[in-house]
Amino acid sequence: MTERVEGHGGALALAALRAYGVREMFTLSGGHVFPLYDAAHTTGFPIYDVRHEQSAVFAAEAVAKLQRRPGLAVLTAGPGVTNGISGLTSAFFNASPVLVLGGRAPQFRWGSGSLQEMDHLPLVAPVTKHAETVFTADDIPRAVSAALTTALTPHRGPVFLDFPLEAIFSVGDADLPAPTPVAPVEPDPDEVTRAARLIAAAARPVIIAGSDVYAGDAVAALREAAEALQVPVFTNGMGRGALPPQHPLAFAKARRVALGDADVVVVVGTPLDFRLSFGDFGDAAVVHVVDAPTQRAGHVQPAASPAGDLRLILSAFADHTGDRADHADWIERLRTAEDAARARDAAEMAADTDPIRPARVYGELRRALAPDAITIGDGGDFVSYAGRYLEPSQPGTWLDPGPYGCLGTGMGYAMGARVSHPDRQVCVLMGDGAAGFSLMDVESLVRQRLPVVIVVGNNGIWGLEKHPMRAMYGYDVAADLQPELRYDKVVEALGGAGETVAKAADLGPALVRAFDAGVPYLVNVLTDPADAYPRSSNLA
Repeated sequence: MTERVEGHGGALALAALRAYGVREMFTLSGGHVFPLYDAAHTTGFPIYDVRHEQSAVFAAEAVAKLQRRPGLAVLTAGPGVTNGISGLTSAFFNASPVLVLGGRAPQFRWGSGSLQEMDHLPLVAPVTKHAETVFTADDIPRAVSAALTTALTPHRGPVFLDFPLEAIFSVGDADLPAPTPVAPVEPDPDEVTRAARLIAAAARPVIIAGSDVYAGDAVAALREAAEALQVPVFTNGMGRGALPPQHPLAFAKARRVALGDADVVVVVGTPLDFRLSFGDFGDAAVVHVVDAPTQRAGHVQPAASPAGDLRLILSAFADHTGDRADHADWIERLRTAEDAARARDAAEMAADTDPIRPARVYGELRRALAPDAITIGDGGDFVSYAGRYLEPSQPGTWLDPGPYGCLGTGMGYAMGARVSHPDRQVCVLMGDGAAGFSLMDVESLVRQRLPVVIVVGNNGIWGLEKHPMRAMYGYDVAADLQPELRYDKVVEALGGAGETVAKAADLGPALVRAFDAGVPYLVNVLTDPADAYPRSSNLA
């Protein structure tokens, strides 16, 4: 039965949001969106506010990623919306179903120079699946429901609506649309069979599983396919943890050997971008499995590319009944390389050097983090080490900026993670460069009693720029930060706590204090500026 709703525009929007499972709002206060606050406040709908709009969008994205449901950010008109565009763009690249609701200057005065008057749509349209101005209160439930359905339909992504002042403040009534179930995208069975035959017959196959495997709730199907076909699995993004590290087919350290010698590389739920050599794996055939036809790579000609619901495709791989090659020798070879790499990593993570090497930080973190801890990466050089040394043991526990590579996600992601999982550890790994983008939002975490641990790798430089620039030109510019800056004192001034660590032996006790603190706590680790992550450049 259709439900009739009435009230001001904020109440109408909130009714549609609740129907789709949205349970919280992230925002920075602005008069253009007061009715949304009124609707939330008077009905007990939680509001979390921030000090910069980008953090509101990043927090909404963290909820969308972790909980696989829509996240909501509410931004005031003009600069409120423009400040959120980097967050929207990250959500677009990460296929995160985020809804941004924006205020808008009154339509009846449009062109007269109202406060913060601008047309947002041309700015947000390129980085959203749908962008629309809703001109009447009566139309708000329809628009919100349609936008959320679009956001959840593979390939998922952010959507944007804005409301002129007279629309959101006016009273209206309308039918509340029932949530539209998103039907699975049926893959072409012939293409699925072609891919399964290639994988099963390969002598040295490899699977690389990415974020869409988690977003599409296909983790169990991935495991079934890997086990049925006996194919080693590597992961990136939110695919990390899809197979626990102790699983016999889970690999992380032997990627160079695997991709150098594989004859079939199966990339599931992640684009063939710079993180995967743009899909160039030498002589290996490429099978690219995507959740929608729009995600097929245009710059690579794969041997097969099934498109559709990842659960259906991976389950079909698991059920493949054709001839299968024996991959035991290949798996054993990779396991030998994996074990050797682990031994090298163990030595690096135990290094007792002065200054502290980043690897040692992660060695201590591996002991401090619980299996279900949410780990957030916000940085370049320092966070690159996290990808190497930390191995999530559960899916849905790893957040990084994704392929767009936008710094400043840290505090927003931390807020969204803490709201999503109030009983888990939440740990932000942050370079000292990234700290400049969002650290002020520690105040938001303190004020709203959202404790997190922040570990800053403080080497006083922009590591991914300084070293490559010196290699290219013999000098560097605009790549230095203030050495040994006391970021922990910044957090203390904002109401949290923290300490600076200069000796490797002090790392473990500092992390224990941080996780026991019950407030936002920053461990400011002075790391070696000469110890850059082993890559020539981040410009590829």
